[in-house]
Amino acid sequence: MATLRNRLQTTETSKGEPETISQQISNNNNDGKQQGKKSGEPKEKSDPMIYIIFVSLLFDLLAFTIILPLLPSLLEYYRVNDSSGLYNVLTERVRWFQQLLGAPERYISVLFGGFLGSMFSFLQFLASPIVGGLSDYYGRKPVLLVCASGIALSYLLWACSGNFALFVLARFVGGISKGNISLCMSVITDVSSVKTRGRGMALVGVAFSLGFIVGPMIGAMFAIFSNKSASGGAWFVLPSLLALGLALSDLLVLTCCLRETLPKGKRVKEISSALSYGLQLLNVSSIFRFAAIKNVPKKDKESLQTIGMIYFLYLFLYSGLEFTVTFLMYHKFGYTSMDQAKMFLTTGVIMTLIQGSVVRRLPDAKIKSYAIFSLYLIVPAFVLVGLAEGSPMLYAGMILFAISTAFAVTCLTTLVSKYGNDDQKGSVLGIFRSLGALARALGPVVGSIAFWCVGSKITYIAGGILLIYPAIALQRARI
Repeated sequence: MATLRNRLQTTETSKGEPETISQQISNNNNDGKQQGKKSGEPKEKSDPMIYIIFVSLLFDLLAFTIILPLLPSLLEYYRVNDSSGLYNVLTERVRWFQQLLGAPERYISVLFGGFLGSMFSFLQFLASPIVGGLSDYYGRKPVLLVCASGIALSYLLWACSGNFALFVLARFVGGISKGNISLCMSVITDVSSVKTRGRGMALVGVAFSLGFIVGPMIGAMFAIFSNKSASGGAWFVLPSLLALGLALSDLLVLTCCLRETLPKGKRVKEISSALSYGLQLLNVSSIFRFAAIKNVPKKDKESLQTIGMIYFLYLFLYSGLEFTVTFLMYHKFGYTSMDQAKMFLTTGVIMTLIQGSVVRRLPDAKIKSYAIFSLYLIVPAFVLVGLAEGSPMLYAGMILFAISTAFAVTCLTTLVSKYGNDDQKGSVLGIFRSLGALARALGPVVGSIAFWCVGSKITYIAGGILLIYPAIALQRARI
């Protein structure tokens, strides 16, 4: 769950890396600039639009996270009850491969889950920079309303998805509409001064924390109620209708309360100019090279490329393993939706407490050390998950997972934010988030194929061992 939060945060994203960006902006803005602040100077008030964005994101993230503990059960439901025939068609297409490897029939849902997860993240990777460019031309509010409407439509399709094909369509519509989070970050930037921007980003972090702690619990409780009342029918209708209600509430808040934050005089004059930077973020080669960052020392450019590659490799391996955790709990440990929600709650609370009490107070001199520590810590976390035969060891691995996650993305983003000229900071972070989004688009499907082919134990142990490389690479890097 904690990683899913970071997925949203890296896309837009990302489960936009709001908490990470708040760390970065706070560090950038407070270093040196706050030293000149006179004691007794009145505190500058934040623009009310920041609180509107907070409420909007809270509704959006609560709706998004309701489905997380339900996904394994949903795929099992469609395996048995799919009237469209799509599930069976896809099953037959991979049957020969399944027989070649001797993979269990019940693990096919893991494979399909991985494809759905990667599809959603890949659509976010495509949509976010394009949506951002369109908002620079048309304004924030109209584009944000279109995204919110698309998200609401996706939950309506989910509520009506009596077959697998309609459920896939719902996830497609939801993924292509998820540029809303990057737009929310743009709104905060529009209305914030240097002094208030950090507070605005911190509120976004709070919205993510609340959404990823409360949402899965709500989804699990509704699933239990639905199971009892639906008599084996479409038990997911109530959770999906709740998600739809939250999405419509988000749309209502944006329509009635959000003002346009990008005046016409500040918008780009041509839509081609607005989309040019966004299209650069879709060029895989250029984002790895940070090609859009020019007029910086060669050493700084090399440091950016090094951190970017480490970040991509880490998130690629990490997201692949993280995505299959819910299937591991379901298939190996027999966890119900509520059992999974309790696990999400545990990791979410630990991560939130660490980020609020430790990570936000890390001195700049120790950022790299803590980043290295977090990358090494994820190795035993996934090895323990792979070796677990009971809940105690599984919880131990997931607690280490939460501690590592609380530090890793935040520290890596803080490191990368130190590079580039003042007017390039946004571009640096945009490229960095695109690398994360691409990693999360590829990781789940690769992790799910490995889970399906060789089983959970080998997948998690091998993945954990491979995660040693990013840690060693960062330790050796001269940054």
